[in-house]
Amino acid sequence: MRKNLAITRPRPKGTDMARTIGADPGRSADGASDVPVPGAHRVAVLAVDGVVGLDLGTPAQVFGNARDADRRRLYAVDVCTAGRRPIRSSAGFQVLPDHGLELLDRVETVVVPGIHTGAPLRDGTVDPEVGQALRRAHERGVRIMSICTGAFVLAAAGLLDGRTATTHWAYAERFRRLHPRVRLDPDVLFVDNGDILTSAGVAAGIDLCLHVIRTDHGSEVANRAARICVVPPWREGGQAQYIERPLPAGGDSGTARTREWIQRRLAEPTTLAQMAAHAGMSVRTFTRRFRAETGLSPGQWLLQQRTDHARLLLETTDLGIDQVAHLSGFGTAAALRQQLHQRLGVSPSTYRRTFRRVAGGTGVRTVSPPR
Repeated sequence: MRKNLAITRPRPKGTDMARTIGADPGRSADGASDVPVPGAHRVAVLAVDGVVGLDLGTPAQVFGNARDADRRRLYAVDVCTAGRRPIRSSAGFQVLPDHGLELLDRVETVVVPGIHTGAPLRDGTVDPEVGQALRRAHERGVRIMSICTGAFVLAAAGLLDGRTATTHWAYAERFRRLHPRVRLDPDVLFVDNGDILTSAGVAAGIDLCLHVIRTDHGSEVANRAARICVVPPWREGGQAQYIERPLPAGGDSGTARTREWIQRRLAEPTTLAQMAAHAGMSVRTFTRRFRAETGLSPGQWLLQQRTDHARLLLETTDLGIDQVAHLSGFGTAAALRQQLHQRLGVSPSTYRRTFRRVAGGTGVRTVSPPR
């Protein structure tokens, strides 16, 4: 495929001859720079036969929209395969990579997309060349990530033994059978072990990439990338909300409108009865439908929303802890401290100091997702 292709359309009278599509290869359609910043974080997407097309494109799309204040890319993403050989995707097309496995020796993060066919799914084995390259990268301190069934590749390479990991819920029993030494948690969207991260099916790879951006550069950059991708910056609940099960009987309005209403008034006290009344349901029906749609009880979900809002305020404002506690709905600094310590294991001031350093590019902090 040719790069930087400029297509000149017929020129109406009075137009500038220089106006061509793709005339500035250093800029995207919205005017942002397509050139990574000097010293950009390098990401390798390692694809194997049977790769899922959406998973393959997710890292480039999400990390590619993480930009600094000058709208320059903070990550440089490339794709590789064993021997730089073409591979088949599960979507009926071939992948022609620009790099071989030597790319893993030059990057700081490796992402393994999901697969729908192949030895890792069939019998729990992986191409020895791929397994060796992954182990070598891990030993070098490279951050390793998987999307969906990409966890089968990591497990086959021996990187998940004794660790907690996740994959698509539909493959949970097969994963347990092939890899009994891995502590599988099929109920979460992703698991962050610091050096190795795994995510659930398909769209959870987007959640994981946004989590990594938040870890590397703070909420402001991650939220901006999410807006460009037209996805939520953080999804509440886990895979439980997506596992196939009959929905409870009830009206067809759902609870989404009420969740939006709650998010607009996080600083105000909100009772379960008020939530149910806003949704036009009984408390019992509302609670049942809410859990079916989010995987959480209304109270758990509200605490998560308030905690996430407090984290954003701590990262992006100079508000005092008392003000952050009030605006996020905790009321008192003591309540905010208790909640952050319970969910993240740190105090508000420690969290702020850590993420201010991360946003400035001087450190990395791994924070596990709220459970």
